[in-house]
Amino acid sequence: MATPDATSSRSRSPSLGKGMTKESPPRSAREEEKQKKVQGSEEQRGSPSKTKTNSRASAISRRSQAQEKEEEEEEEEEGNSNFSLFPDSDSFRPIKPIQAFVRVKPTAHFARDMIKFGTDNKSIDIHIEKDARGGIVNNSSTDWSFRMDGLLHNTSQDKVYETVARDLVAAALRGYNGTIMCYGQTGAGKTYTMTGATEYEHRGIIPRAIQQVFQAAKESPGLSITVLISYLEVYNEALFDLLGPGSRNTPLAVLDSPQGVCVKGLSIHPVSHEKQALNLLSEGGTNRAIAEHALNKNSSRSHCIFTIYIECHSRVYRNLKGIKSKITLIDLAGSERLSEVPSAGHIRKENFYINRSLTFLEQIILALADPWRDHIPFRQSKLTHVLKDSLGGNCNTVLVTNICGEAAHVEETLSSLRFATRMRWIMAEPVANVTFEQEVSVKALEEEIDLLKHELTMKDMFENRLVTYSPLTGAQRAAIKSQVHKYLRGDIEEIDIVNIRQIQEVFKQFKAIISQQEKDIEAKLRSKYLLGDRGESKADFGSEVGEEVEDEEKEDKEKKDKAGVADLDAGLVQEVEKLQREALETGTSSSSPVPGEKKEDKKSEEQIK
Repeated sequence: MATPDATSSRSRSPSLGKGMTKESPPRSAREEEKQKKVQGSEEQRGSPSKTKTNSRASAISRRSQAQEKEEEEEEEEEGNSNFSLFPDSDSFRPIKPIQAFVRVKPTAHFARDMIKFGTDNKSIDIHIEKDARGGIVNNSSTDWSFRMDGLLHNTSQDKVYETVARDLVAAALRGYNGTIMCYGQTGAGKTYTMTGATEYEHRGIIPRAIQQVFQAAKESPGLSITVLISYLEVYNEALFDLLGPGSRNTPLAVLDSPQGVCVKGLSIHPVSHEKQALNLLSEGGTNRAIAEHALNKNSSRSHCIFTIYIECHSRVYRNLKGIKSKITLIDLAGSERLSEVPSAGHIRKENFYINRSLTFLEQIILALADPWRDHIPFRQSKLTHVLKDSLGGNCNTVLVTNICGEAAHVEETLSSLRFATRMRWIMAEPVANVTFEQEVSVKALEEEIDLLKHELTMKDMFENRLVTYSPLTGAQRAAIKSQVHKYLRGDIEEIDIVNIRQIQEVFKQFKAIISQQEKDIEAKLRSKYLLGDRGESKADFGSEVGEEVEDEEKEDKEKKDKAGVADLDAGLVQEVEKLQREALETGTSSSSPVPGEKKEDKKSEEQIK
């Protein structure tokens, strides 16, 4: 409500219309004459100031046109890059709100005085007159304004799909999860929007999404796309498989796993073509709980969740990337007021569970919209628990709110628009589900190794080198061992080496020879000087004689050690050097001999070459 001051100021300074300019303050007669003289002189001289301004304006316009053209080219490049199959994991992931659209059911009794649409086709205004029963002092609101991502009024099924679902399904083919949910009162057209009618042109979102997925698979022969389908029903807080072989007496259970939420016992059916998927959709629709209602003869009395699973990877083994995504299509049961349903009976019980689950769903929406909320109560109902991975988060989410345009349902329309507004508060950050298959990676690595071997072989052929890159055989190892021993004895000056495997084997043989020599030298020293046994015998002798004898022997030992320690050390050093020379002279005598070594030396050397 505007204040009097604001109203008066608004009346004193009216807004300027199109083509109107603001009047300048009055000037004196002398200033006007001076201005006329300046203008006349400029006209006589060709008005250089005007030409300068015109040239400057033209330059600015050309520059702005060039900038606009560059921006359009950048937008086209970004649009083309969005259609790549495998997204870049390092690319920027935008955070965006959930999209909400409103679809109005066509009716001959549209309440034009109560429901008005904006000219931008995105805003909707609701006006409700105050109830006379509220008394003289009635502070209830009468006007509400809502802003959505789009209004779908008197639109065809094709236009609805193009606006709501086509981009979401295309993103799912690139690895992004997507969710489309229809919400509204009973009889507002949710099932018609999601499933459609029997006529081909009146198909809903689900059949058209199936067609788009298989059309993309047909147009991509270099890709292997696998499509699977499941159909779940939530009826009276119980889960049922609409495509399962069992009866409705065996409800399913919801489980949390590291990969996300899963329904234990839910059947997932692989489909190879569009017709097979449509047959499963029709089969699940016949198993759905439907009852006659005052607002709809075939009213859906349960929430249904149709899921399309997509697995895609390249047919070329070198491309290790794959994607896994799912499209969750939710047809919610209609919200109803208890005053509009029978006071008792089966329908009232169904309505109780429907409203209960929708109330919990709205609480989840409010919790997700609050950035400071730590805990989200998804487990309050089966519906919210199943939709834990499908509401915001890392998937693209779109809400279609179905409303009735009649005056009798304006309160339900207002409630549905409030729900849609709260959904738009939720922020989503879509993330592509890119996978790497182990079998594909192993196959690709094997092919890469074979290719590198062929390239090395070709290079060796051009350089006139005969090199093999396969593992060494037993004969080749024996030949390398013989060459190492000959090299240590001085019989040869070089060891023939042509690849890395032979270098590794040469070092291995050197290590074996050194370790064997150390063992032989240690054994000879122990046998000659009784190392280790001497201390034990002395300990036994000391224990028998006593402490006095031990002290005398220790004194004698210290005297002897001082006198002959230098001679013992010198003798040990000479002995070790002598044993090392003997080991080198004997060559292979200290290690395990190779049978037929002398006869096969020439053959082994030829094999290495």
